[in-house]
Amino acid sequence: MRAAALLLALGLAACGPAGGLATRGAGPFAPGLARGEAVDGLTVGHRLMAAGEYDLALRAYLRAAGEQGANADVLSALGSANLRLGRLGQAERLLRRALELDPTFVPALNNLGVVLIEQGRPAEARRAFQEAFARDRGSSDVIRENLRLAIARTDETRYPDTDKTTFSLVRRGPGHFLLLSSL
Repeated sequence: MRAAALLLALGLAACGPAGGLATRGAGPFAPGLARGEAVDGLTVGHRLMAAGEYDLALRAYLRAAGEQGANADVLSALGSANLRLGRLGQAERLLRRALELDPTFVPALNNLGVVLIEQGRPAEARRAFQEAFARDRGSSDVIRENLRLAIARTDETRYPDTDKTTFSLVRRGPGHFLLLSSL
């Protein structure tokens, strides 16, 4: 008899609300979202980038491209994710395409500058950072620091110390000479 009463109590308990999500009225979805409503792929991608999940962010940005088309914001985001994944060639192509659509898009200009610095092209990076800095009206500390770094890299001397370098002139025929150095 006791066992039957216990089984009946457990059976009735399973039919009622058990607390948790059902009593709060939130449901299994994120707050503020109705069932079947999706979060924008760009928003998800930005959150994943901030969390350091670059592969997942790239997938979210690709989803956004499918939903919104390849606009400047989506292409810039795709370029940023590829930059973080070390895919510099892909990142550069995507960022340049974003800038073809919107030449004033500051995040794309800044990230293109970062790609160019990483590729060892500081003069091009400097131009991209200068444009981003001007468009941003100098309000971003990150862009200002990137520009400062690019300026420093372009001002570095690229010539060897000529005091330690010896040169030789070798005749290679009538009127033709070859300059050799000990570099």
